[in-house]
Amino acid sequence: MIPGKELIFCALGGSGEIGMNVNLYGCQGKWLMVDLGMTFGMNEYPGVDLVFADLEFIESERENLLGIVLTHAHEDHIGAVPYFAQDLGVPIYATPFTAKLVAAKLEEAGIAGEVELIVVQDEEPFDLGPFGIRYVPLAHSIAEGNALVIDTPYGRIFHTGDWKLDEAPQVGVPATEEELRAIGEEGVLALVCDSTNVFNPKASGSEGAVYEGLLQEVSRHEGRRVLVTTFASNVARLQTLGAIAVKTGRQLCVAGRSLDRIIGVAKSCGYLPDFPEVIDADEAMDLPRDDVLIVATGGQGEARAALARIADGNHAIKLDKGDVVLFSSRQIPGNEIPIGRIQNRLAEAGVKVVTDRQSMIHVSGHPGRPELEALYSWIRPEVLMPVHGEVRHMKEQAAFGRSCGIPKAVFQKNGDLVRLAPGHPGKFGEVHSGRLILDGDIIAPADGEAMAMRRRISYQGVVSVAATLDGKVKVSAVGLPLDEDYTDFVAEAEEDVAKALQRTRKATPEDRHEAVRLATRRAATRWSGKKPQVQVLILGND
Repeated sequence: MIPGKELIFCALGGSGEIGMNVNLYGCQGKWLMVDLGMTFGMNEYPGVDLVFADLEFIESERENLLGIVLTHAHEDHIGAVPYFAQDLGVPIYATPFTAKLVAAKLEEAGIAGEVELIVVQDEEPFDLGPFGIRYVPLAHSIAEGNALVIDTPYGRIFHTGDWKLDEAPQVGVPATEEELRAIGEEGVLALVCDSTNVFNPKASGSEGAVYEGLLQEVSRHEGRRVLVTTFASNVARLQTLGAIAVKTGRQLCVAGRSLDRIIGVAKSCGYLPDFPEVIDADEAMDLPRDDVLIVATGGQGEARAALARIADGNHAIKLDKGDVVLFSSRQIPGNEIPIGRIQNRLAEAGVKVVTDRQSMIHVSGHPGRPELEALYSWIRPEVLMPVHGEVRHMKEQAAFGRSCGIPKAVFQKNGDLVRLAPGHPGKFGEVHSGRLILDGDIIAPADGEAMAMRRRISYQGVVSVAATLDGKVKVSAVGLPLDEDYTDFVAEAEEDVAKALQRTRKATPEDRHEAVRLATRRAATRWSGKKPQVQVLILGND
């Protein structure tokens, strides 16, 4: 699908879900990609850590793809870069902090020399074919969060990326109201806008307020070790915690490789100028309990992160009864169970757990309704197009934008082709979209047979049968609830299979195979109530 004399938008990821953001703009035969993110595997993908948008459509159009522009360095916006950038074969554009994190990913993947990474300094405008592009800094929970102003022959786009309004952001200098109003006064065709917090009736709050809240909370716990868990990428929060460590007279200990990496990159880009020297875990454990402030990864319940290992007692950092863990991060939907598991383990050990529901120790990096309404009034778009949300978020923002006076709103989801100009904006077609998974070392379709089989095995178990034509049978099962009855089940199943082989001596190999499979499965269902997957091997089968 080659764009004509028109302006087209198509999301391949991030519209209909939170995460995995991949957005395309098409104009005059060319495509521009904004962000190339991923999401993390949940229970629906057993054994899978990373999930990507299926890029089949734009891969088929790669000769018309001009470049990839990254808004900021969160994984849901850059995480797929090392897996697809080399194949796409186009330059990647990013501001310095984002570029350094991407460069590290490319280096780790062994393709740093194969991908052109262009660092955009000082929001310098640049052109890619019919697209004129300019970064506009906005506050977010990471350094160098940016919106994009994208000028085309058919109108201007204001693509927000992830954003919020913050009068005391701690790190970076976001665009002012006056600067955003000036963009609106020049005329904006479409506002492509983050929908994450549209149901929040209040503004998200300032990082400056988090400083005060965390300072009060840490100061309350004299004589105790205090551990704060937060998103490693939240450079503003790291700045806040460094300042609090100094203010409260505590040494700062950092636990988590991603924190070490982010701190190093942030310092190299001029952030964290007054950040205190950090100590290692062994030094921290030698200090009096109220002389250390620990910052650790793992606030989303990640099993291999520092906090999970600390809670399990498998880390050099130890927490004792009366110590305190502050969850300075929001609970991402879907992570409730692993987060709760860690919090329960901490509570069982006598460690006090404090979340943002109990104390002002976190604010979101996404806009609530007051912030959305403010941006609408400053940018004054002709069209609102919600992205970065589940369907309910995007539907709600479309309705909210209309209620705030935006003339038109377009709801779209992954794979929809939306013509923004000329003419009435709206969907006019669809392209393939879907999900890919990183399964071991292989990128495979999320809806492929391997994953479907793995789900079935996880739900029902598996029984393996090996037999010979002369009636020798061996049955084994995994995942059936037959601990006490397993031996009796195996004996009966093997007898049933032997009878099935006897009945089908003159049958075709296919019919014999099916008879053995059914006999095995029926035995398993009688004994367990489950309907397991059955693997059959008949030796000597024609």
